[in-house]
Amino acid sequence: MASPTGPIEVEQPPARPEPAGAAPAVAARGLRRDYGERVALRGVGFELERGATLAVIGPNGAGKTTLLRVLATLLRPTAGELRVLGCELPREAWRARGRLGYLGHAPLLYRDLTVAENLRLAARLHRLAGAEARIEALLAQAGLAERAHELVRNLSAGLAQRAAACRAVLHEPELLLLDEPLAHLDPEAAARLEPLIGAGGGRTRVVVSHDPEAALGEADRVLALTASGTVAYEGPAAGLSPGDARAIYAATGGGGA
Repeated sequence: MASPTGPIEVEQPPARPEPAGAAPAVAARGLRRDYGERVALRGVGFELERGATLAVIGPNGAGKTTLLRVLATLLRPTAGELRVLGCELPREAWRARGRLGYLGHAPLLYRDLTVAENLRLAARLHRLAGAEARIEALLAQAGLAERAHELVRNLSAGLAQRAAACRAVLHEPELLLLDEPLAHLDPEAAARLEPLIGAGGGRTRVVVSHDPEAALGEADRVLALTASGTVAYEGPAAGLSPGDARAIYAATGGGGA
C-alpha cells in the first residue's frame, strides 16, 4: 500500500435512521463503582442522545476512566442503573459489546502481531465482510500504510495510538468511547484521525478529556466529575463560554487553569 500524500476520505456507511422515540445511546442513574473501600463513582447520572458527543472532564482520580470502562462493559457497576444502546448493563453486556468502539490508555493490541494482523484479527472477531479494503483505507488515513507489516511492539506510543484508533472504528461502532484519544499524537497525526474518531458523521461519542475548553468545543453535553466521583455539572455544552468551562472544571477540584 502506497503512503498517501495527505488525508484520504474513508468511506463511511450511511447513517442509520433511528425510529421515533428511540432510546438514548446511554442512560445512567445512580451509577456507582467501588474498588474495595474506595468509591470511584458515586451517584453518577446522565443521558446521551444518539448522534451526540458527551465530554467527560474532571481532575485525576475523578473516575473518568472508570466510567468509560463501565460503559465499555470492561467493568461492572457496583450499583445503579445503566443502559447502553438500549441494553441493560451488566445483564445484557453481550448484546452491546460488538456495537461499541473503545480507545483507552492502553492500545489493546497484540504486541507480537503486526498492525495489519491485529486489524485482521479484530475483523474476524466482528465477522466483517470486505475487511481488507476497510483495513487498507483506515491504515492509509491514519498514516500507517507503510507500517502495516511492522510488529506493534516496535511502534512508538504515537503510532500505536493511531493503530488502536483504527481498531476502535474498524467495525463501524454505534458508540465510540474515547479516553484522551489524542494522547501521544502530534498535530498532524491528530488531524489524520479526525475523520475517524472526530465529531463528524453523526457519531455518538463519549470523550474523556483533561482540557475543558477543548472538550467543550466539540461536545453537545458536558459531564464534570469531582475528585470524589460525584457530579459537579451535567448539562448541554451550548452557550457555555471558555470561562464557564474553566469555572466548571474548578468546581470539580481540578483548579481554574
